[in-house]
This record gives sequence, C-alpha cells and structure tokens, in this order.
Amino acid sequence: MPPIRLALIGLSQSAKTSWASEGHLPYLLSERGRERYRILALLNSSEEAAKRAVEGYGLESTVKAYGSPEQLAADPDVDLVVCTTRVDVHYSTIEPSVKAGKAVFVEWPLAENVRRASELATQAEKSGSKTLVGLQARVAPATLKVKELVQSGAVGKVVSSDVQAYTSRGGGNSISEGLAYFLDKSVGGNPVTIAFGHMIDFVHSVLGEYETSNAHLQIQRPEQTIIREDGTEGPTRSNVPDLVSVHGTLQKSSSVADGASLLVKFLTGPPFPGSSPFTWTITGSKGRIQMSNERGPFIQSEGSAYPIPIQLEDFSTGEVKEVSWEWDEWQEALPPRGRNIAKMYDLYAEGRAEEVGVADFEAAVVRHRGLDGMLWSDVDLP
Repeated sequence: MPPIRLALIGLSQSAKTSWASEGHLPYLLSERGRERYRILALLNSSEEAAKRAVEGYGLESTVKAYGSPEQLAADPDVDLVVCTTRVDVHYSTIEPSVKAGKAVFVEWPLAENVRRASELATQAEKSGSKTLVGLQARVAPATLKVKELVQSGAVGKVVSSDVQAYTSRGGGNSISEGLAYFLDKSVGGNPVTIAFGHMIDFVHSVLGEYETSNAHLQIQRPEQTIIREDGTEGPTRSNVPDLVSVHGTLQKSSSVADGASLLVKFLTGPPFPGSSPFTWTITGSKGRIQMSNERGPFIQSEGSAYPIPIQLEDFSTGEVKEVSWEWDEWQEALPPRGRNIAKMYDLYAEGRAEEVGVADFEAAVVRHRGLDGMLWSDVDLP
C-alpha cells in the first residue's frame, strides 16, 4: 500500500507553541511513519512562511507550500489534511478541505465552540470526509488498560467514580503575551476546553457519558497581568473559570450500574504540596481501580513521560496489586508528546481508528456540547 499523502497545517518556526513539530513530526519522519505517510504539502499563513518551514525542518524540497486553505483543498494529490493551528483558526483552515471530501485530522479542540464544531461535522457527513480529532488520550496504553479492567468485570459493575485533577502550571496571576488568549473564553482555547476537555474525554471513553449532570464553575483569579515579550507588564481580566466541579449520573451499560455517579474536580494550578495532581478512582461492586500521575491529568501529552501507576483493589481479600501496562516498542523510541498521536496515525493507516474508538467530528461535538453547556450556560446550544 503506498504511503498516505499528507498536508500539515501549522508547522511553523515562529509559532508560540510547537505542537506540530513536537507532537506530529517525530512519528511522520520516523522509519515507521515514512512507511505509512508522506508529507506532501504545508499550509501556513503565507506561501513564504510555508517555504521557510519546509527548509527549516529539513523536509523534502518537493513538499508543496501553500498560503491558502482553498489552494490546499483543490490539490488532488493530498489524501489527509492535518490541522495543528491555534483553535480559533481551525474552522477557516479546514472547512475547504472538508467540503472537498478530504480526510481531515484536527487537533483538539475541534473549533471555538459547539456551533462551529457542529457545522464542520455536518459538512463532513455531506461530503463523506473521514475525520479524526486529537483526543489522543483515548488510545494511551494506560487509558486502554483501565478500560480493559472495567469491561472485563475486574471490579464488578461500576457504582461510582471520582477524579481530582490539578494542572502543574498556571494558577497564578500572570501569563505570557503569547498565551494571553487563554483568558478569553470566546477564543475557544483555554485550560477548561483543553486540559479539562482532554481529561474528561478519556474518563468518558472508559466509563461512558453522563445521563444527567450538573456543574459549578468559578473564576478565582479574574485580575491578571500579561507579561509582554519586551518584558513590560499590563493588567487584564480573565473570563475563563479556573475551578470546575461536575457531578452526575452515568449512563447504564454492561459494565456500569444503574445510577452510578461520576464526580470530577479540576483546578488550574498545582495541588497542595505533597499531594497528587491527578487521581482517578473507579469503584465497583467487587473492587476499586486507581490511576494517578505526578504530572497531572495530561495523559495525552507530557504526562506520558512519567510513570502512570494503576492499582487494583479486591474487596473480598483486601489485596491491592499493581497493574502493568506498556508502550509498543516503536512508540518508546518517540518523544513522549508524540507517542499517543503516533498511535492515532498508525490506527488510521491500518483502518482501525473506529474500532479502537478514536474520536471523530461527531464525538468532538458531544464533548464540545458538554463544555459549552458549562462555559456558556446562558446560551442555547445546537
């Protein structure tokens, strides 16, 4: 099978964040990645910027450079379009390719809000575009191990679950100029939509969705200071919550009991000294599972560089044992940030993305609807 011909949107040398280069390129330029994919084109803010990225990252000189989403969408040689830009330009950069029926892989969040995400999902259904969304913690081996334990009945039927999560960064009263958009919830990219969004998604991928739920959000530090690139400072305000508390009843399933509860607490900033920044407990009729991570809830990215212990308690014996899990050998050769993304690429190339539960646009709309329901409680959602 010939390599899938891929176009990357957002591989830039001047970007404030480097998710494309740190998360996507390591796999795509690896021996395994090259067997399955070929980088055919780049799309940046201008053709000149794309050409600079081709040269700067040492890509083949034949890689096409585009400065227009419409030009990229019209290229018949591109099989898969991958978007790694800031969230508020996702819609404009990928919509032409979705309309053209191309396969599209978009990093999370899919769009600024559920309305935009729904429009993209509807358009993809009309055009037949295959879609993937970068909620990659779903395919993290630690997540899949917990899912295996739950579905195997290792703890009986789930009766409740609780999550305590803190971010290792943030929680202060200042932010760099490049990330100041995190303070404006209308942009769509912030700690709630990104960090909490990734976390609640992999929790739901194991336990299923809420049947009913209620949320409480708080802005504890509305007054913020922007640290400009020239070293000067300026005051601003945040309208993004830094505390999220959700409780509700899970949908009944073969592994989840009727009326089972899911309680989630998420705070921006570090936990109390000596406490774990991420603990997820699943209680069943026969036992309990607990996952923790010293890097917080970031199972999808840098958290993968650290041990993620999983423990299983048997109520009948009181025994607590460690449950092992491991990376595929080829994943271990990649930087931690790229391992779960690499798995998504591999599953797509093998035609197994749907089978393993990789998120698509429709799944992203479900997650966006839940997040928008909390962040924009006074707005009617589609």
